[in-house]
Amino acid sequence: MKTYLFPALKFSLILMIILGGIYPLTISIIGRFSPGKGDGLSLSYHGKRVGYALIGQKFTKDQYFWSRPSAIDFKADASGGSNKGPSNPAYLKEVESRILYFLEHNPDIHRSEIPSELVTSSGSGLDPDLSPRAAYIQVQRISKLRKLSIPLLNTLIEKTKEKPLLGFLGPEKVNVLKLNIALDEINSNH
Repeated sequence: MKTYLFPALKFSLILMIILGGIYPLTISIIGRFSPGKGDGLSLSYHGKRVGYALIGQKFTKDQYFWSRPSAIDFKADASGGSNKGPSNPAYLKEVESRILYFLEHNPDIHRSEIPSELVTSSGSGLDPDLSPRAAYIQVQRISKLRKLSIPLLNTLIEKTKEKPLLGFLGPEKVNVLKLNIALDEINSNH
């Protein structure tokens, strides 16, 4: 019994020290040297925090760029997808209703032009980014409502577009919150 009990207790104690103390302390120290000091990359507008760059937010007003749908209604404490497969009838019905809603609010767009990310939720439900294509397809709607030129809005998307990591890892993307903050700044300057 002693030959098994004492090594198991020693091993458990060593793991508690490493995993319960040293590891969390190391991660906390690393976080203090990261952007946002380990508290997330918050974004502000006129001195007021409006959200975080890495957590998607719900934008439903027509005068804003819409985010990717969320299966968890953008609740950051409940990250997760819908877990419904592409052949699930309930999922297909949900996607179809999103397509119809998008077309209702963007009458100049044809069904085949809608990027899938605008009608399907991400795996985390908190995706903060869209492809540039998904942003560009919303320009006509926003142009009409805000009385801003299409070239101006296209330039805004180009300015907020983020390149792939190291120039080749991942796709180009547009952070929706940053884009909408820039959009509000343009309107406040006009």
